Amino acid sequence: MADGSRPQYFGRDLEAMSFAANYHRWVLDAFRPYLGRHAAEVGAGAGSFSALLLEQVQHLTAFEPSANMYALLRERFAGDGRVETVNATFGEACSRIEGRLDSVVYVNVLEHVEQDGAELALVHRTLRQGGHALIFVPALPFLFSDLDRAMGHVRRYRRDGLVTLVGQAGFTVRKAVYFDCAGIVPWYVAYVLLRRTMTGGQVSLYDRLVVPVMRRIESLVAPIWGKNLLVIAQKT
Repeated sequence: MADGSRPQYFGRDLEAMSFAANYHRWVLDAFRPYLGRHAAEVGAGAGSFSALLLEQVQHLTAFEPSANMYALLRERFAGDGRVETVNATFGEACSRIEGRLDSVVYVNVLEHVEQDGAELALVHRTLRQGGHALIFVPALPFLFSDLDRAMGHVRRYRRDGLVTLVGQAGFTVRKAVYFDCAGIVPWYVAYVLLRRTMTGGQVSLYDRLVVPVMRRIESLVAPIWGKNLLVIAQKT
């Protein structure tokens, strides 16, 4: 469904992050055991992560509220019967699938939501019993930069704070780990100190050279800090 009155979002961060294939697959592999058959992706953008989810799930409901990103999303999956695209926020349209979802996925989206606690409570209500909320967000408030503001981020998270928030929404937290510790210093220097903007070239270089190494290291030793935070929570 589409709504012509929806705001436009020009998502240069989404364009740059489309070059992060290794990074996205790292996140997907952490989510894989918890996805189930029917997943919803909130803030699907142009569908880069959606395409990876479709390697694992039988049906995907992809929510995207912005008009121009939704047009790209709808075009990408036109004719694919496994995908339902919805031009709305999760809160506006989730009632149509309440009780049918095995998982709800937020990849770099929850930080955009003003009332994140209320959003998580809605996810809890919408999921099947035993279903999972799969959350990936930017971490560490001291890394908050002009780039975060330009992306529309309201906050960056600490692990303890997000775990508490998820628990207050009714979930049992199964996993809460910092992610990509090597990204802390480059992010701080480039975007906090030097106030640069993100480019596809920067993302691609980091994705090819650093991510494969850090994925191996962090599979052996969980980092005490990280540029991002990954949480897996279950409705029990």
